[in-house]
Amino acid sequence: MKKYRPEPERERRPSRPDNEGPIVYGVLPVMELLRSGKRQVVSIKITEGGREARLADLAGLAREKRITIETVPRRAMDSIVPKGANHQGVVAFVEEVRYFSLDDVLEAAAKPELLVLLDGVEDPRNLGAVIRTAECAGADGVVIPERRAAGMTDTVAKAAAGATEFMKLAKVGNLNRAIEELKEREIWIVGTSGEAEKEYTEWDWTQPTALVLGAEGSGLHRLVAENCDILVKIPMYGKIESLNVSVAAGVVLFEARRQRENARQKESLATENRRLTTDD
Repeated sequence: MKKYRPEPERERRPSRPDNEGPIVYGVLPVMELLRSGKRQVVSIKITEGGREARLADLAGLAREKRITIETVPRRAMDSIVPKGANHQGVVAFVEEVRYFSLDDVLEAAAKPELLVLLDGVEDPRNLGAVIRTAECAGADGVVIPERRAAGMTDTVAKAAAGATEFMKLAKVGNLNRAIEELKEREIWIVGTSGEAEKEYTEWDWTQPTALVLGAEGSGLHRLVAENCDILVKIPMYGKIESLNVSVAAGVVLFEARRQRENARQKESLATENRRLTTDD
């Protein structure tokens, strides 16, 4: 009688507790979460034996804020985060993310407004990277649709490297209706397309503007593109036809920031010259 070797029993990955709520993981995202103070942190778990100096700083800040800290084995920590995620030895359990309304974003926006609208961006890492880019460029908010789009997740927070704690994220039922509302508020709608005639540097970004970015490869949906006031392109010089959406956001947003800073400096210089003329 043929004998079969019994298969070794596979080690099961512990499941994440259902009652511990949303998480933010990684040293920088959790540190920015604590610094911002905009979202309640329920508790923090740190891996046993973690010796990184930044972990000590983070733990000290958490204690100052009287947040419960628990030290856990690495295997337990690995079971909390998405499989394969680099938690860097720290996970924070936080309150649910609160999306802003478009009105909330506009009321808090600086003048002239600079917004980012995302059309069909479904990869959470891309959404997180765009949020980080928008925050670094000083944009007033990021707007996403309810359907056919990534929402706020642990992965988004990690990719944003803490920017989710500072950037207003609005979720709208229909992106085209949001575009019409922005137009009514005299905000220009500028979409990106590889087929556009005008380059992004040719647009006057000192005006109130909402930049509309589509998913990598597919670009803007037809109706969204038609509803834009103008389409601009980032010229490509290599063999690849397009940039990652977060890279494209960075290229365009920092051009907008450059133009606005130049305009501010010119206005400041003109004001100073007028003052000197008056004094004479």
